[in-house]
Amino acid sequence: MQPRQEITEIFSTFLQFEAEHLSRWVTDRQLRRNMKKCLEDFSRCGSTPVSRNYSSERFWALYWFYCWQTQKESLAEGHLSAYLQEPCYWAAQSTARKFTNVQFGISDYCQLAIAEVRTILKGYNPERGADLKTFASVAFPRVLKDILRQRQEANLCTNLALLRRVSKKRLVEALRQAGLSTTAIAQYRLARVCFNALSGQPQTDSQQLPTGDRDLWVAISTLYNTERRNQLEPSTPDCSPETIERWLNQCATWVRAYLYPPVESLNAAKPGLESNNEMQDTLADPTQGSLLTELVMQEEQQERQKQQFQLRDQIVSVIKKLDTQSQELLRLYYQQGLTQQQIMQQLQMSQATVSRRLTKAREAVLMALVQWSQEALNNRPVGK
Repeated sequence: MQPRQEITEIFSTFLQFEAEHLSRWVTDRQLRRNMKKCLEDFSRCGSTPVSRNYSSERFWALYWFYCWQTQKESLAEGHLSAYLQEPCYWAAQSTARKFTNVQFGISDYCQLAIAEVRTILKGYNPERGADLKTFASVAFPRVLKDILRQRQEANLCTNLALLRRVSKKRLVEALRQAGLSTTAIAQYRLARVCFNALSGQPQTDSQQLPTGDRDLWVAISTLYNTERRNQLEPSTPDCSPETIERWLNQCATWVRAYLYPPVESLNAAKPGLESNNEMQDTLADPTQGSLLTELVMQEEQQERQKQQFQLRDQIVSVIKKLDTQSQELLRLYYQQGLTQQQIMQQLQMSQATVSRRLTKAREAVLMALVQWSQEALNNRPVGK
């Protein structure tokens, strides 16, 4: 498989497998159009210190990361998913070697990993110094390992056993994803608490949890109906044993769906339409103009500050090389703001001498700065 070279390809193509072997890079049409448009828009920004870097993948990785943070409905996540194909593949290959599982191949591990790209992005912090690919190459294997562990546990669990194992945070997240209201979530949470309180400690064999014990469900519903008076809204009705059991099984279904969501292709045909109308075509175009401008301005400001510091240091260095009298003249004229008449009186010189030596000192500093500018900043003096 040939490595990707062009910026457009890096942020718009995905790996395609055939019989667990890499076949080729497949282009996502909408991502490619969007990437080309962004490159064209950026080229119109004119010649700036930052424009020399806009063709680097690191610049665009940071740009799309900032887009993803501020514009959740944009195509940024798609561009970053394309960008992270290589670390995703190497993580999948490494996982396939370590965990022999006839159920999963390298392509399956790739799909599992790239489905967690949001987890990778949430954990990434550019201020720590590492670039996104380096971070992803470390994070993807950990994510895959955690997925396999959870899947192995879940496959051995009944609904109620899974419900006992899941944390309160995961439970609430699963219920929110299912679209439940705050009131309904509170009811389901209380039902789970009552179930955990009365069903005893988790068994070694998770299949042994009592799911058909009528007395158990009666006791759970009784405890729920007692506690709901203190923990839920006064208008919340009592629940029967059958309702509590149905609630908990439904909770487990939502938890499974949350932990292991189905992975759907953006290239899938939209329901009820012909195959050339894809789901990805309904995604909103990002409004990146302001963000791109802001990013460019930030980098330009940083570049200007850097050059100002360098210029200041260079001026100090050049002045130190002048003779003592010239240094004193420059100090009095520029730092203390004295006129040539005042300097003449203070140093006991004629005004012509003060003027001539100031001019000579300024020219020496200016010529040194011109030379430094040509060497350090690759700038040519005007007229040459």
